[in-house]
Amino acid sequence: MNLPFVATVAKRLDGWAVIGAYALAARGYVRQTADLDLMTADSKALDESLWTDLRDQGARVEVRRGDFEDPLAGVVRLEAKNSSIDIVVARMRWQKAVIDRAEVMHIGSTNLNIVRASDLILLKLFAGGYSDLHDIRRLLDIESETDLVSEVTQSLADLPEEMRELWQRLLAGNGG
Repeated sequence: MNLPFVATVAKRLDGWAVIGAYALAARGYVRQTADLDLMTADSKALDESLWTDLRDQGARVEVRRGDFEDPLAGVVRLEAKNSSIDIVVARMRWQKAVIDRAEVMHIGSTNLNIVRASDLILLKLFAGGYSDLHDIRRLLDIESETDLVSEVTQSLADLPEEMRELWQRLLAGNGG
């Protein structure tokens, strides 16, 4: 990943955090990925004009806005300099809180905001796919499970019932 490109992209956003496979790697679980995922609640990320200069420099930019029923406000895909970045634009208050709680980690010569392990689990529960559930299991194997389980369980109290049910199934060993 081209960290200077990531920094160029991130500095345009008011609040952001690394999610997905790079966040998993920062938490000790490395799995192959071709892109870096950022999450922001900054809706200006969906403004085409924010990316004009990158496009003029040869970057490919694709902005997809979510519709009324979409759980996300949208996604921006940026490809340049052998790097791909997906910017997930959050719509929900709890997702904004996940971004706000991110921890700064020094990677290479760049400081990156990385979501906490418990918040990464919340995002994975929200997505709910097979690979997301596998990622949660690996995080639970790596992190201090008792503290992590307690933190996730407490955070889920105000979140959608489907997420709580999936979490309980995972804890019982029946989650997918």
